[in-house]
Parts: sequence; structure tokens; C-alpha cells
Amino acid sequence: MEQRKVIIIGAAGRDFHNFNTFYRDNPAYKVVAFTAAQIPGIADRKYPAALAGRLYPEGIPIHAQDELERLIKDLDADECVFSYSDLPYAKVMGIGAMINAAGADFKLMGCKSTMLKSTKPVIAVVASRTGSGKSQTTHRIMEILKANGLKAVAVRHPMPYGDLEAQKVQRFANVDDFTKHNCTIEEMEEYEPHVVRGNIIYAGVDFEAILRAAENDPSGCDVILWDGGNNDFSFFRPDITVTVVDPHRPGHELSYYPSEVNLRLADVVVINKIDSADFENIQLLRSNIEKAVPQAIVVDAASAITVENPELIRGKRVLVIEDGPTLTHGEMKIGAGIVAARRFGAAEIIDPRPYAVGTLADTYRIYPNIGTLLPAMGYGEKQMADLTATIDRTDCDSVIVATPIDLKRVIQINKPNTRVRYALQEIGRPTMDDVLADFIKKAKG
Repeated sequence: MEQRKVIIIGAAGRDFHNFNTFYRDNPAYKVVAFTAAQIPGIADRKYPAALAGRLYPEGIPIHAQDELERLIKDLDADECVFSYSDLPYAKVMGIGAMINAAGADFKLMGCKSTMLKSTKPVIAVVASRTGSGKSQTTHRIMEILKANGLKAVAVRHPMPYGDLEAQKVQRFANVDDFTKHNCTIEEMEEYEPHVVRGNIIYAGVDFEAILRAAENDPSGCDVILWDGGNNDFSFFRPDITVTVVDPHRPGHELSYYPSEVNLRLADVVVINKIDSADFENIQLLRSNIEKAVPQAIVVDAASAITVENPELIRGKRVLVIEDGPTLTHGEMKIGAGIVAARRFGAAEIIDPRPYAVGTLADTYRIYPNIGTLLPAMGYGEKQMADLTATIDRTDCDSVIVATPIDLKRVIQINKPNTRVRYALQEIGRPTMDDVLADFIKKAKG
């Protein structure tokens, strides 16, 4: 039987996982290339031979997705596997149409082919879009498991932007581990909130190896907690799936890929940010949940914010910094920083776009709808330097930092600044304690 030639289309995450779980040791297929999108600087690398397995002694080249149509023809590809997230259906099918017209089959892989089975009970936290509040929900679940005497180990959706071989399996137990693993701001935003709470979190490239390491963590492991990225579905087969939906982007749960997959997989749906959303949007979400997954338990929640120095907001002209990916491919228009600015009486929210330099200026050109927010882009030293320079150049009285990490720990902010934190706060019943009660009983034996 002739091997089918495959191109895997991704963004340094789901693409590598789909390869590792289905294609790596499969002689019926030959993966001739990966393509990369969404994240700057991840193309023009190789998926290394040490990770690619015995069938790929020279590794596999990674190209920019812009080259996909040419690659299909030049490499005589038989099929292209779409393997990243946070895209509207129209965009996904537009890519599919181009692939079909170029001569190849268009493929989406599902749970049966890609989910790994754990020896431990698994909770998966996923979402309808990036920035919906997965991390808040994950931290809340961690608190509940700890309070019930269970040791949970978190595993984070991949973000391998550096040396892929070195990033095969990563374990984070304290902030020094970020330096050890050469983490970007985007990576630290996901890992730091866990380690400062005393949680262990794993990440990397090879999730079979990562899962086995997490199950056998030296500090102990009773439960695996999958901490999803973007709006991707879990890499592990869960015992319970918690899907977080966002009333600031109603309808996306049924019109983005793989948002609807996550909604239909949900045992529990968390409607987050009820405190800052319009009533009509919340009701639309409720209706869509009822249509897609009527059996799911629905938890209402607020994204409760706290501000360190509110006097730096009231009456001030403020620059608001938010999580980068949430503003870029997440298309979010309002975050915790904007909510804090409005609640605490900022005189004006300053538009940073006229002051943006270098890669930050490029980001605004690529994502023109970001608006009057500054994305905390930090995929490398150049972006971090450009972020610092943009803050310095912006004509404002003070800076509101609404990123998940202490941004001042990694860049210098030479203006008065205050940090905004946010946490999941259930409203009424059921609570997360309620919905996890049976799972916790089984996990404790």
C-alpha cells in the first residue's frame, strides 16, 4: 500500500500532538511537512528527529502557513490535517477549500484518535474562546481538590516556542524553573499563577511522556487537571469536562473551531463574567447551551477583580495592558483591565497605537481590531524590549497591568502602575464544589 503524504497545519501545539499520537509510528503515512501560523517565529524550524521517531531520521521541516498551497503541489501531498484552534468556521473552511482546490484532502482529527488515557482520574478545563477564564476555573478547581485532601497535578496545553527537543517534558514547581526552561511571557502567564499557589504544572511537546511523568510526580498525584489552551479540546480522555463560555463573545461557542466541540463535550458549562456582560448576551449563551448540550450542568460565575492601588486609576489617564493572545487571535475587546478602569473611575483610557514600536506596531497591523489596549506580547527578547519601549513612549499618567503574571518581574515599567487580579466567583448554586462532589468521592476511593 502506497504511503499517503501528509502536511500537518498548526501553531506549535495541537499539530505536534496529532503527529505524536497518530502519525509518528504509522507506516501508512509519511508526514512531509508542518506549517505554522498564529505565533511569530515558530516557522523555519524542524520537528527534530529525536521527537519524530524512527520513521523520520532527518526530522520534519516546519514552514510558514502562507506557503501551504505551494507545498501541497511541490510535495504532492495527499492530505492536510488542520491542527490548531481559535478560528471562525468560515476561516477554517476557507483553508479547507484552498487545500481541496490544490488537490489534497482536508482532515480534522477527533477525540478517539488523539486523546490519551491516564492511569489517574482526569478533569479537563476547556473553553469556547481564548480568554474566557479557563485559568481562573482551573485555579478554583485546584483549591477544591486540595481542600478535599487530593493532590492534583496540572498539565498545560503546549506552547513549545523554543528548542523542541529540550522542551519534550517540562516541569514547573517554582519561578526559577521559568529561567531554566527559557520561558516567554506567554508561557509564564500560564505557569506562574500555578506555581505561586504551590501547584505543580507540566508542559512541553510529547504529551504521552508528559502524562506519565505527571502521573508519577515525586510530590504525588491523585488527579490530573488538564489546563486547556486557546479553545482546543483536551489531549487526555477526561472523566469530567468543564467548558468555560464567554458572554462577551456570545455565539462564538457555535461558530468557532473547536469551540462547538468543547461545548458538546461539556459535563459542566461555566458561564463566566456575568458581572460585566449584557443580559441579552447571557441569555443567548443559555439558549445555545440548551440547544447543544441540554444535559450539562450550568454554573454561573463572575470574574471577580481586585486592584492593588486604585488611587492610580481614579481620575487618571491610564494605559491598559492585557494578555497578548486574548487580544490578538482571541479577538477580545474587554478584559479585566478595562473593567477596572471603568469601575475605579479612570478619566481616560489612552490609545497606545500611536506609540507602538517594532514588533508591537506589527501586531497592531496584523490585528487591527485590538483597539485601545496594549497586548503583553513577549514571544522573545525583541518583543519584550518593544513592549517596554511602547509603555515608555505612551503619554499616560499610570499603567493598569491586567496580565496573569507580575509583568514587572520580567520587564521594567517606568511609570506609576497597578496590578489587577481576577478570580472565578460562583454565583448562586450549583457551585464548583457541588459539581465536583461525586468526582472527588470516586477519586478518594
